[in-house]
Amino acid sequence: MPDSATAVAVPPAQNSENPHHARRWAILAVIGIAQLMVVLDATVVNIALPSAQHSLGFGDDARQWVVTAYALAFGSLLLLGGRVADLFGRKNALMVGLAGFGIVSAIGGAANGIEMLLIARAAQGVFGALLAPAALSLLTTTFTDPKERGRAFGVFGAIGGGGAAIGLLLGGVLTEYLDWRWCMFVNIVFAVIAFAGAAVLLKPQPAEKRPKLDIPGTITASAGLFALVYGFSNAQSDSWSSASVWGFLVAGLVLLTAFVAIQQRAEHPLLPMRVLLDRNRGGSFLAMFLLAIGMFAIFLFLTFYVQQNLRFSPIESGVAFLPMVATLMIAATSATTILLPRFGPRPLVPTGMLIAAAGLFWLSGIDTTSTYAGSVLLPLMVMGVGIGLSMAPAMNVAVLGVDEHDAGVASAAVNTMQQIGGSIGTALLSTLAANAATSFIEGKVPTQQLAAEAAVHSYTTAFTWAGAIFVAGAVLTGLLLKPGAPKLEGAPTVVHV
Repeated sequence: MPDSATAVAVPPAQNSENPHHARRWAILAVIGIAQLMVVLDATVVNIALPSAQHSLGFGDDARQWVVTAYALAFGSLLLLGGRVADLFGRKNALMVGLAGFGIVSAIGGAANGIEMLLIARAAQGVFGALLAPAALSLLTTTFTDPKERGRAFGVFGAIGGGGAAIGLLLGGVLTEYLDWRWCMFVNIVFAVIAFAGAAVLLKPQPAEKRPKLDIPGTITASAGLFALVYGFSNAQSDSWSSASVWGFLVAGLVLLTAFVAIQQRAEHPLLPMRVLLDRNRGGSFLAMFLLAIGMFAIFLFLTFYVQQNLRFSPIESGVAFLPMVATLMIAATSATTILLPRFGPRPLVPTGMLIAAAGLFWLSGIDTTSTYAGSVLLPLMVMGVGIGLSMAPAMNVAVLGVDEHDAGVASAAVNTMQQIGGSIGTALLSTLAANAATSFIEGKVPTQQLAAEAAVHSYTTAFTWAGAIFVAGAVLTGLLLKPGAPKLEGAPTVVHV
């Protein structure tokens, strides 16, 4: 097999070795549909929750677990899913993940009780953990031309950043005009289209080497990530001093420390340390983690604000996020096709995070008399620019130059950073917002106006903290990322799917 540098020096040879080159844009469409299904499923159910709760008759304490069950399974199994894709073929992993996701979505849509719904949501997370890293690693190994790769990652990054907002819109449309169950059934449509496309377009190529699965690493990584996500999820309902929070967080850190130690000694590690220790890759992973925390504040608290204070309907709430999706997509594609090859990630990722932080600080100025057009629209578009400018290059560089046989697990690590970041954002910012609301009303005469002001104060507190996290992320990534354009000769040249 020729080395990577030689392959890049002779593009025709590179393309002849890539059986997907001629159909790469159609494959991008299939991968995009699969990724959109996974991303929007984290939010499409949110707007449907009140209707689902009324239909199935479960209590408020069970409501959060409809969201958390998905996050727990997805976040804790991503690394395993990425390595399974590397070992047994990315086409196989993608198609099994799509088929399974569609089937359990049908079960969830037909749920006759909270137990059946929760099992289906957890199963969605399992199959999502299999197909998400397979989709990103297929993108990594299909697009080997640097310019085309930038465009492909721009599209993929836009889907990653805007998919949650699209989920809110889709959830509102389905809930308002059909039924909450269609927020689950709609996945069948995505899964069938993507499955058919993958079956036709992707070529099965077994890996040349199939090392044994790292069982100790798999157990410690999955258990550690589960404990972290579970601990942060409990922080929404329990205090930070509760054993159900700190106990699981400590257990998660201990298990993940053990995982790192195991990886340094394992013959066939689940997550080779070489994937993490590159400065550009490490900085990109950190950026994805922190971006997920801040994005949670935008989608969750702004949804509350536009529905409860501006009195938007579920559909209007989804439409309200579309300007952000538009600016995010423009910034993401421009960043990866024009700016990243010329300047590298170091100026782009920190600058994007600072722009997004400016949008969040601007948004923190809303009050009970603010309007969407006057106080929300422009900050939202600014945040879209910032997130697109930072997320798409970070996602690109996170998997750039990874050995072909590590592409799946590197892709899984990117998704893991996002998932864990979102879980931490959920717990941390929800707690800060709740404490801000409590402090605001303390010692005052309760009135309806005071309650509204306290709610808005809690949202603006979350926006301010999220902005501060983005500023910290800009500083840290600016120190970690290397100056100069990335070395594109590291792109994989031979595809084993």
